[in-house]
Amino acid sequence: MTRLHFASALLPAGWANDVRVVVTAGAIAAVTPGAAPAAGDERHHIALPGLASLHSHAFQRGMAGLAELRGSSTDTFWTWRETMYRFALEMTPDDVAAVATLLYVEMLEQGFSRVGEFHYLHHDRDGSPYADLAEMAARIAQASEASGIGLTLLPSFYAHGSFGGAAPHAGQRRFICSVDRFAALMAASRKAIAKLPGANIGIAPHSLRAVTPEELTAIIPLADGGPVHIHAAEQVKEVEDCLAWSDRRPVQWLLEHAPVDQRWCLIHATHTTSEEVSAFARTGAVAGLCPITEASLGDGIFPAREFLDAGGAFGVGTDSNVLVGVADELRQLEYGQRLKHRERNVLSGGPGVSTGRALFDHALAGGARALAQETVGLAPGARADIVTLDTAHPSLAGRSRDAVIDGWIFAAGSGAIDCVWAGGTKVVEGGRHRLRQSARERFNASVRRLVA
Repeated sequence: MTRLHFASALLPAGWANDVRVVVTAGAIAAVTPGAAPAAGDERHHIALPGLASLHSHAFQRGMAGLAELRGSSTDTFWTWRETMYRFALEMTPDDVAAVATLLYVEMLEQGFSRVGEFHYLHHDRDGSPYADLAEMAARIAQASEASGIGLTLLPSFYAHGSFGGAAPHAGQRRFICSVDRFAALMAASRKAIAKLPGANIGIAPHSLRAVTPEELTAIIPLADGGPVHIHAAEQVKEVEDCLAWSDRRPVQWLLEHAPVDQRWCLIHATHTTSEEVSAFARTGAVAGLCPITEASLGDGIFPAREFLDAGGAFGVGTDSNVLVGVADELRQLEYGQRLKHRERNVLSGGPGVSTGRALFDHALAGGARALAQETVGLAPGARADIVTLDTAHPSLAGRSRDAVIDGWIFAAGSGAIDCVWAGGTKVVEGGRHRLRQSARERFNASVRRLVA
């Protein structure tokens, strides 16, 4: 049993003072506002719930910064993808474990306490399956267990190179599955996470480029009630190709032909019409926004204000993991909207409302929905994922309540997080994860070999 006392904590009902939290078996057992600290309580100033990175490709952390050399033609997502393929084709299972472990350590240090791992690096380097189909998924589970981050594993179904069932690209050979092999992979992946506390599983049809309508219908039941994530309308070319194939835009096609509901998360959905935005919001599905990656790849800017006005829900993900941080994703999301609309505090939701608090609340709720977490936040029954902030940080000094969140997201940069509990275990203290050094050493050894 762990007993914590916070001078101020953000609870589901709002800020409260003198909050005593009791943690048992990795979950919050009791939350008591207005309580004096008791002997043995560990005391801190400001507590927030940890957030979810609802969309991550862990292996891509190893190639962060390697695609910043301009090519002979216009650089886009499609040219970046070729660098990603070359990197992915060289990784061993040990490399994946090393890269994912450091990534998850960094996520925890930056305020993410759960990850939705959209996992598609399934097979050996020649494209043949491992003896254990879930060899790579097991390495993701090992990284989650070592770091302490909560895991929602989302094995990705990837069968084709483009719309209409086109043959896959040679660089995609480690991703490719038939429906039958994917069913076996799902069964093996369930076993891989079975003993991991708090872990759950869903499915991730990669995109309408990579999955035919018939395959999509066949694999959705494999989610067995879990989350369903899919990339949609990330790039203009994708929208154009989808129109040429089906006379429908990607989000429009999904809303007309797939059983999109609250279990679904449409990743990016960047290029959507006003009609799609309204229809998308009505389904209750979550928009999985990855503002840092979307900016890095030059994808475009999601119509977030219009989506929220229509009642939509969003969460944030770190996607390519070129830069990892709760504050970074939320700040980039708001700043993109400011540049688009040439206004300030675009996503606050109304006069006198803190933009940082509005962003945080949306990301907390949307991330939980997208990763099938029924109880979330600092509340009894929730996984004990708790973040404390360092009130001595210059950007947090003298601030309280929502102003602390604004200071963290828009001014602090790095160093604002003090401690993080993940599943009730303190894994970050003084801003440093207990595995930081060893994880960096393993990561560096793998990446030095991969980029040589």
